Amino acid sequence: MKEDAHSKFKAAYDLHYKRSYNFVKSYVFDDEACKDIVASSFTSLWSFMQEKEVENVAALLLTILRNNSLNYLRHEAVKRSAMDTMTELRHYELSLRITSLEACDPSEIFTGDIQRIIDDTLRSLPQQTRRIFVMSRYDGLSYSKIAQLTHLSEKAVEYHINKALKSLRLSLRDYLPMLGPAAIGQLSWFIHP
Repeated sequence: MKEDAHSKFKAAYDLHYKRSYNFVKSYVFDDEACKDIVASSFTSLWSFMQEKEVENVAALLLTILRNNSLNYLRHEAVKRSAMDTMTELRHYELSLRITSLEACDPSEIFTGDIQRIIDDTLRSLPQQTRRIFVMSRYDGLSYSKIAQLTHLSEKAVEYHINKALKSLRLSLRDYLPMLGPAAIGQLSWFIHP
């Protein structure tokens, strides 16, 4: 019986190998996977033929090929689903990082520091310079109105404001490059003549 099974198997292999490969290839598009599935299917067929008498070898082989191909494709579907999920997670995580970085506004982060530096710089100025600067920038008075109130010339008022601005620009020099255009625009009235 073993001799008979061996000769039947060899005949089935010679007759059906190419058809088996083409059948699997029509569903599984990976050449190496097709070869593995066909080899595994013929191994299963051989084991089955060793145990029992097989009436219709082609039908049994087709069933084994179909089941092995289905198992392979289901496994591939699970792998792809997992990879798609990982890709989606990476994309989501990347989007979060982009959104977070876009929302990062150095002017908001350093607002307290900048205000402290402005306050400290103004306190370090001579009293008259500080007073004239506050009248100009905080109270919104014109140079001529400040000159009238302080009994100084407009040139003297301009001198004191420029002195204060120079001190402020020097004190804020490390922060100005980090601030965005909007923040610099907000400060420009304050630190430019």
